[in-house]
Amino acid sequence: MFQLDDNFLQEVGLEALPDEQKQAFLRHIYEELELRVGTKLSEGMTEQQMGEFEAFVDQKEDTVRGWFEKNMPEYASNQDFVQMKQTAPEGVSELTVMCEYGSLKWLEMNRPDYREVVAHELDALKEEIKNSAASILEASHSEDSAQAA
Repeated sequence: MFQLDDNFLQEVGLEALPDEQKQAFLRHIYEELELRVGTKLSEGMTEQQMGEFEAFVDQKEDTVRGWFEKNMPEYASNQDFVQMKQTAPEGVSELTVMCEYGSLKWLEMNRPDYREVVAHELDALKEEIKNSAASILEASHSEDSAQAA
């Protein structure tokens, strides 16, 4: 879908960001994007829908397993679930994989426009960063100078 990496920083004009600040900045962007997308997606959702989706986020095992039993009883044999499970980092629980997979499937069923929402919010965030790139770089270099002194 999208990657927040050095190419992203280059695209928004922040390739000169000091290396020690790049990962923190990318984490901040990811969190901001997640917040914006979540806010947009929640608009128009019922309380029941919100609770159902939050069960995946909060990894409420009984609710998650109940959702799968009702909506995707054969999920464990679905190729995309099997692939997600196989590519999960070592030590990640099956419940965590189920919640990640389930949240994506839930979005496909309840908010089929979620990919467009993500793309729109990412584009808006990119534009904001591009417009502030000079200020961000100036502040980061000032911070580096202050730490060096």
